[in-house]
Amino acid sequence: MFLRLLCAVCVLTVGANSKDWLQFRGPNSSGIADETNLPDEFGPSKNVVWKTALPPGHSSPIVVGDRIFLTAFEADKLLTFCLDRVTGKIQWRRESPRPRTQELHKSNTPASPSAVSDGKSIYVFFTDFGLISYGLDGNERWKTAMGPFNNPFGMGASPVLVDNILLQSCDAESGSYFAAFDKNTGKELWRSERPEYSRGFSTPVLYEPAGGPKQAILAGSYQLTSYDVKTGKPVWWFRGLTWQLKPTPVLNKTKDTVYVLGWAGGSDTGQQESIADFADVLKLWDKDGDKLLSKEEIPDDKVKKDWGAIDLDRDGKLGDRDWKLYQSRRAAQNMFQAIRLGPNPKGDITANARSWAYTKSLPNVPSPLFYDDVLYLMKEGGILTSINPADGSVYKQGRLQGALSQYFASPLASGGKLYMISETGNVVVLKAGKDWEIIKVNDMDDEVHATPAMVDGRIYLRTKSALYCFAKKD
Repeated sequence: MFLRLLCAVCVLTVGANSKDWLQFRGPNSSGIADETNLPDEFGPSKNVVWKTALPPGHSSPIVVGDRIFLTAFEADKLLTFCLDRVTGKIQWRRESPRPRTQELHKSNTPASPSAVSDGKSIYVFFTDFGLISYGLDGNERWKTAMGPFNNPFGMGASPVLVDNILLQSCDAESGSYFAAFDKNTGKELWRSERPEYSRGFSTPVLYEPAGGPKQAILAGSYQLTSYDVKTGKPVWWFRGLTWQLKPTPVLNKTKDTVYVLGWAGGSDTGQQESIADFADVLKLWDKDGDKLLSKEEIPDDKVKKDWGAIDLDRDGKLGDRDWKLYQSRRAAQNMFQAIRLGPNPKGDITANARSWAYTKSLPNVPSPLFYDDVLYLMKEGGILTSINPADGSVYKQGRLQGALSQYFASPLASGGKLYMISETGNVVVLKAGKDWEIIKVNDMDDEVHATPAMVDGRIYLRTKSALYCFAKKD
């Protein structure tokens, strides 16, 4: 603990038990486990400790003491499950209220955000309700209704905890905000409105500079912002992200650097476009003089084709905000970039903070991984890239033969090995390093969207139909 206090930047974690996995992607969403005895070979008939059939959902399992928690949906029911860690037996299931049915992308589900825990209670977020807290015994502690959310893809950000504060990102086409709640009562402590942001799915990461307040770094449309977790006030921000953020950033605490990945389609290198200001297009197209643009007034087929993404508040008209964010979207560029934070960043750090940017072979959903001084990107089609964190140069890029489909689960690392999981259920175990090497490709014979939990020599891996526990057999 003393050594951590000496660090210029401290990565905040929830809970103190090293044998727990208390949130999406483990400690501070880093994807790194402190394990050295995980199996290389596993599957439905290999190194299975137990298997428990469950309804579907894309949320990741979390591990708290002798229990495992995750969310799911079954017909019109939103569910939270508790399983025994040793046997996989379901200890309890609880149903959430569901006052609405949110529009979803085909790759999303009503149970995609992962639970979080402080080791004593658990907290879950559902698109179609809001936040609920349960005791480990399944007794409801509180619930806070939220929404509805104007996000055509559904929500994806998971809640996170810092001290007694529960944080939840709610970015959408309109009405975006970031909010904090008292973890003991569910009472909203603050809400930071984010009108300049549209749809987003990134989970915040926690950060504490030397001498500065505890902060939550949140990636959103066009901007990375760090908020004071006690007040909700922005402490610093960096502009230049793409228009839709799915991956969660990762921190390099020894270099005061955060790595941010954003790919959203239509804004790759060479496709940036300058769009005329709203006042100018009004002069040309606003036939009825109402200072708004209807679809019928617009002669540009490209705008009409993309109408669903431009008309953010879905009122059938384009206003100044709709058009400004459309301009930003067309001018934005997809990239993976290193943002240097310095000892205590404040205000707009855009001008001098970017160390480097990489713009090729960018993933859509999986978060980057920073492990043993190497960065990794896992792209659709099974393309794995290892990158030098100092300058963004590529060490190695290649396809993971035997696992060439889509990727939604984020990569993990532990014990000198990498774990990459494709949508078709191929789990690739690799030797970590600049010149990574495939050790084994395992076939789960089922779809996988959720990022596993890895703790206490075990891999807890969720498929579309079940939760597995894998470990080496004695």
